[in-house]
Amino acid sequence: MYEFIQKAHSGWAYLVLAFLLIAVINALIGFSSKKEFTGKDRKIALFALIFTHIQFLVGMILWFVSPLGKAVFGQMKNSELRLTSLEHPLINIIAIMLITIGWSKHKKLTDSHSKFKTFAIFYTLGLILILSRIPWKLWF
Repeated sequence: MYEFIQKAHSGWAYLVLAFLLIAVINALIGFSSKKEFTGKDRKIALFALIFTHIQFLVGMILWFVSPLGKAVFGQMKNSELRLTSLEHPLINIIAIMLITIGWSKHKKLTDSHSKFKTFAIFYTLGLILILSRIPWKLWF
């Protein structure tokens, strides 16, 4: 079961990164061109939010069934184990919180420029944090 969840978590990550990248690019284009915020823009951001939340749920299940999650406090000296058992989950939780805050803040805004700016800031920060803590050696 552990290996199946691990493969699902790794495979789903490609979709998360793709949707987040599309959402960030869309927000930056919308912000810089001052175009009108439409339902399509909202759906792009919503899909990025949904995919990151599904990844979070799968990741939390993986962390609890993984031997790395159980040994988190004994592995602080080993940088690779510390990355996968502590840094990766913690930083990605912060990234998902930022993405969720960006989604929540956009709902209270009325003008398109502010909505695109909110998505550009929060989704970009979330994407950068996620990219910073991917265990690249294990992924490829």
